[in-house]
This record gives sequence, structure tokens and C-alpha cells, in this order.
Amino acid sequence: MTDGSVLVTGGSGFLAGHCILALLQAGHEVRTTLRSPGREAALRAELIAAGADLDGRFQVCAADLTADAGWAEAVAGCGRVLHVASPLSSAAPKHEDELIVPAREGTLRVLRAALAAGVGRVVLTSSFAAIGYGRILDRPFSESDWTDAAAPGLAAYPKSKTLAERAAWDFVDGEGRGLELAVINPVGIFGPVLGPDMSASILLVKAMLEGRLLALPRLMFGVVDVRDVADLHLRAMTEPAAANERFIATAGDFLTMQQIAQVLRDRLGPAAARVQTRLLPNWLVRLVAVFSAAARQAATPELGRSKTATSAKAQAMLGWEPRPAAEALAATGESLIRLGLVAR
Repeated sequence: MTDGSVLVTGGSGFLAGHCILALLQAGHEVRTTLRSPGREAALRAELIAAGADLDGRFQVCAADLTADAGWAEAVAGCGRVLHVASPLSSAAPKHEDELIVPAREGTLRVLRAALAAGVGRVVLTSSFAAIGYGRILDRPFSESDWTDAAAPGLAAYPKSKTLAERAAWDFVDGEGRGLELAVINPVGIFGPVLGPDMSASILLVKAMLEGRLLALPRLMFGVVDVRDVADLHLRAMTEPAAANERFIATAGDFLTMQQIAQVLRDRLGPAAARVQTRLLPNWLVRLVAVFSAAARQAATPELGRSKTATSAKAQAMLGWEPRPAAEALAATGESLIRLGLVAR
């Protein structure tokens, strides 16, 4: 194992950007990958605007999850890797393999490159989507649980995260034996955006603030602040006990979309005047889903289902202390408004 730079994959992503900020603040030299080298200037500008001191400690490499080129160079001299990059579309893919194949094969590509380069530990960003879907429990979901990838109606994204994480564990149990793996399974990630590249959770808040969601389906999910998820990655990267462990990242009980909308109205005041809290009946969502791809994503087996998860393991083992969900949601809206990303 080398004690060199830390590689963060997919540096233009929402979470990856905050991981880079946290690593730089902690004094690490950081390298990141981008699919498009033309994105480097904008990424550097966003990091500097967020207060980062790059000072020769930040490097960008070109590499894509779907190809071998660039990965050996990206991991060379790195002691640890945060594999954050993963395909995610705001629209349902035409075929699930559009997400599954690059997620699974990209994860294995990064792990093989890390093993060959003598990297000591890889921290993989998985998702609660690999834990809490396709099944019903009468208790909070924990790290011992897995999504049923064969469950009827399971969407492509949770299936892709489940299969990619399974492949990672199989790798370190087999040909990658000796490479330490820690996995972070965050719920919906919110918090301050750095620029216009937005995750699905941020796009949800943006749509609410712009008044484009006139009524809300009866869906619920967890909330966690991106700064806390980045902090958990660093803790899992450095804590010896985190090797070969999974950690759920959630700020507390899951919230309904109606509760999320109400938090935005309460915390942002007049800036959230267009946020609607009306509910759509389940039957109407399912009816509209016959004609609308967007509605079909909401009319899943999760519609009307109550669930929650616990982050007790991360708090006990790594000393992790997440911000309240309301703070994460408010920070999302405030940053979108500050950066002029909410249409008026």
C-alpha cells in the first residue's frame, strides 16, 4: 500500500465534489476522474468558489466507467480510492442494462485497477437502494439487509446499485482478496449544490421550488446531507475497523414527499411560495402511469409504503453525527436559489 494521493472517481458529481472538498480540507492530495476533460475548468472553478485551496494538490485524469483507458494512470501512486461515480439518469432508461452494465462493470474496472496499483482500501459509494427495496420489513433496514434484485417491478437504478455492490463484495472475496473494501449506503442525498450538475434528489427540490409538482405521490425516502456523506467516506477511508463493512448514511426517520415540501415551505419562507403540498391519490398515480413515463417511475411497488433505516452502526463504529434532515433540505433550496438555478 502506498500513502499517496486519494482518487475520487467521477469528480463532477454532486457527492464527489463534496468528497474532494473534504479531502482537500483534511490536507490530502486529491486526484479525480472525469469522462470529459473539458469539464475540468468548471470543476476547478466550483471547488474554488466553495472555498477549496487547490494549491497544486488537485489533479484531474480522463477515465470512463465503460472503458479501460485511463484507469491505470488514474490510480497510479494512490493509497486509497473513493469510488463515487455511477450512472444515474433522471429519466427511466429504455433498457435496465443502460444502468446495470456500466455500474457493475465500472465498479469492477476500478477495483481491478486499484488492486493492480497496490491501493490499500477502496470506499465504494453504493446506496440504500441496494438495501431497502423489493421487500417489506417491520423494522428499520440495516446493513445486514439486501434489496431483492429479482423483485417484480424493481426499477433499474436500485437493481444496478444492488448488482454493482454484490459484484464488489464478490471481487474482494475472490480475485481481489487483500484489497480492503468499505461501502457507504446513503439514502437520498441533499445539501448545498456546487454547480449546475444535479442529482435526482436535487432535481426534486428544484422542481418543488419552481412549482412544477402540482401534487405529490405518496412516496417516502430518507434524507442525508451531502457534507455528512462525504465526511462518512473519509471516516470509512481511514478507520481500520471500517474495512470490509457497510454503513448506511441517513439523518433519521424517512420523510414523505409531502413532509419534504412542508420543510421547504417552513424553512425558506417566501422563496418556497410555489412549493405545493397537495397529495395525489395512489389510484390516480397508477392511472396516469399508463400514459406517462415519469408517472411510471412513481407508480412503483414503493407507492404508499412506509419504511425507514438506521445509521446506528456508522454512529457507533465511526463516530459519525449527521445533520438533521430539515437542515439538509433547507441547504439544498438555499444553494439552488443563491446560484440562480431556480427558474423564475
